Amino acid sequence: MLRLQGEMIRGGTSKCWIFDHHDVVATGVDLDTLLLAAFNAADPRQIDGVGGASSTTSKAAVVRTSSEPGVDIEYVFAQVGIGDERVEWASNCGNCATAVALYAVHHGLVPITSGSTTVRMINTNTGARLTGTIPTPGLAAPDQGTASVPGTSALGVPVLLGFQEPAGSTTGRALPTGRAIDTLTGPQGPVEASLVDAGAPAALFDAKAFGLDAATPLADFGAAVPALTVLRRRAALAMGLVGEDDPVGHAVPKVGIVGSPAPYRTTHGTLVGQDEYDLAVRMVSMHAPHPAIGLTSAVALATAAAIPGTLAHRFTQQTADGTLRLGTPAGVITTRTVPTPDGASPTVLLHRAARRIARAELLVPVLEGRPR
Repeated sequence: MLRLQGEMIRGGTSKCWIFDHHDVVATGVDLDTLLLAAFNAADPRQIDGVGGASSTTSKAAVVRTSSEPGVDIEYVFAQVGIGDERVEWASNCGNCATAVALYAVHHGLVPITSGSTTVRMINTNTGARLTGTIPTPGLAAPDQGTASVPGTSALGVPVLLGFQEPAGSTTGRALPTGRAIDTLTGPQGPVEASLVDAGAPAALFDAKAFGLDAATPLADFGAAVPALTVLRRRAALAMGLVGEDDPVGHAVPKVGIVGSPAPYRTTHGTLVGQDEYDLAVRMVSMHAPHPAIGLTSAVALATAAAIPGTLAHRFTQQTADGTLRLGTPAGVITTRTVPTPDGASPTVLLHRAARRIARAELLVPVLEGRPR
């Protein structure tokens, strides 16, 4: 039985276990094996591990300080399987980046400054650079806050999360194929798609291609998930993310449907008016409808909405100040795109909330280098 120190932090609408790189190395076990055992990934309920048995609660990050100039923290993000002994390493998670920023401040991995502290991060899965700015009045790391996000009524420490120059972070281009619209073949035939790389690679489809509108309830959207799973693979091949002989992945690209704003009710029953947001979206998280939206997907949508010809641009009610309000199942999530002085890819900002839930010593049943 291995012993591993960890900290559970809620970042936005996800829960993420954070581990220190040195503690992981000290176990002498490879990271995949360690996480599969700690989360009990083989069980769909993850009943004998620390996983939460959903895509938004079966996440981990391993953190260490960085020697790279202009970077404080580097972290690797893991999407741990649920009923599947596999860890996905191909993506980033903005909600977990929010948690990493709070972890870094509390563990003294960055110098605390008066008023607020900014943590400069790099995600080693994708090379994405992010910042997380946290209020630190009186040079103190906060445990509580009054910030909230759509998708949970829980309050937390406010974190301003910034994705720095996110376009092309994985493939080198905002439009990996060079086209605003591509045609992919799904189970029912050809479908228009916008393939975008910003924050994370994403494949966006017109909701009407699935007989839906993008403000549809999650239960109805779930009917489109099998087709979108097939199209995810087609998109991954078209974007050059995988080769024909590579195994099928379920983390990237992100896939979802978009459409024009329409009145809808959130999963908590709140009515959202057509004029309260700019673009309707429903995204898939691994094998199921996402209850809100992943932040990397939000960044991809913000980028796509600013590119003429994409599906997101086609349906978006454009704003003059770079603000984009996304109508998600959990409510409206707002992004703001800020131009950079040198004319490079703009930074995308989102307001999030985070809370430390637990610090624990995990007892991990690893036997002869394999989960037991």
